Amino acid sequence: MSDYGTQKLMAKLNLVVTQRVAYKVTTKRKHSDAVADNLLNQNFNPVAPNQVWAGDVTYFRTGEGWMYLAIVMDLYSRRIVGWHIDKRMTTDLVSKAMIKAYNLRQPPKRLVFHSDRGSQYTSKYYR
Repeated sequence: MSDYGTQKLMAKLNLVVTQRVAYKVTTKRKHSDAVADNLLNQNFNPVAPNQVWAGDVTYFRTGEGWMYLAIVMDLYSRRIVGWHIDKRMTTDLVSKAMIKAYNLRQPPKRLVFHSDRGSQYTSKYYR
């Protein structure tokens, strides 16, 4: 069937094409929030465990609606060392992931944590 034939059939059946949004913004920081310096400068390959961790948030649709997943990864081993999932994308979401990682690994004081500069990570509570 040609494009014209498809359009004609869709019109006859009262069908309308809708496109899903390809990307959903997950983090926006307040410009008044303090931001830490970028200490890594794209060097994401530490030489030992528990030197550099990275965190991020993603989302996915479930039978119960959208869920948000926060993770903390040790960049040396590329292992997820902490995570938390919730229906809301809040500072509490990323905090609970970090608490799980901290309790599991008991990192040294000089650990560097890298994340985007979204509101969850730059909030006063999280800092």
